[in-house]
Amino acid sequence: MTSVSSTASVFDALGDPHRLRMVIRLCEAGPSSTLRLAQSIDLSRQAATKHLEILQAVGVVSSAKRGRERIWNVERHPLTSAGDYLQQLSLRWDRAIGRLRTLVEE
Repeated sequence: MTSVSSTASVFDALGDPHRLRMVIRLCEAGPSSTLRLAQSIDLSRQAATKHLEILQAVGVVSSAKRGRERIWNVERHPLTSAGDYLQQLSLRWDRAIGRLRTLVEE
């Protein structure tokens, strides 16, 4: 099972609605500049940069400088790991509920 510590920071970063919208936008539209991301979710460029830096710190996004712009891209591995963790947690709950149902029905 994926460890809680390796996914907690991803969940924490995605817990902010602005950051989650940025990640969704990058997943749907592909790589984007800071300015375009900021405009797409109605944030100032400075605020968008701060959110993107938080996402970058946990590995959810990466960036590359292109001229005067910084282009952002989603890194799928941390998101896949977080999804795997949630799936495994869901399976544990399903088994626990199954055991409870068996006890109640006996």
